[in-house]
Amino acid sequence: MRIDYATGKLLVATPRTGGNVFRRSVVLVLQHDEEGAQGVVLNRPLRAPVSSVLPPWQDYVTDPPSVFQGGPVALDSALGLVTVPGDQQEPMGVRLLFGGIGLVDLDIPPLVVMPDVAGLRIFAGYAGWSGGQLEQEIREGGWYVVESEARDAFTPEPETLWYTVLRRQRGNLAFVASLPEDPTMN
Repeated sequence: MRIDYATGKLLVATPRTGGNVFRRSVVLVLQHDEEGAQGVVLNRPLRAPVSSVLPPWQDYVTDPPSVFQGGPVALDSALGLVTVPGDQQEPMGVRLLFGGIGLVDLDIPPLVVMPDVAGLRIFAGYAGWSGGQLEQEIREGGWYVVESEARDAFTPEPETLWYTVLRRQRGNLAFVASLPEDPTMN
């Protein structure tokens, strides 16, 4: 069985996916190829305001103005995810990945970058998989792979994203959103 690469798609944790980071998580896949995959968890805001980590960026982040836990890898590093509206060229300090989604160089002053972007979210760490690892987790039923929508990465209500993404799916997948936290209690 061949699994298509998931760059630009969402990984939605199935009820069997556990752990503090991935239980009921929604991961935006930033890059996926034969060498592995990287993404960020979109629905794990931390209690830390952006000002505690990257003060110059605080006034520019999309609500909620918190740092998000992007995954369990490299928690001491920060990633800035941005959206670039329209069909603009790659703005200075931004590396476009797919659609209008890109990563911003957080070492560049915000005033250089922000005129050309519409949304900004800061992540501590990221989710990463070695070559073939994500494909195996998908085959084993750990993730649903679904299409992303532009608003997913910058939703003002990240805590409800798992439910929101599942409810908009067609067929039986939409019913998964109504399962209790512990599916064995159903």
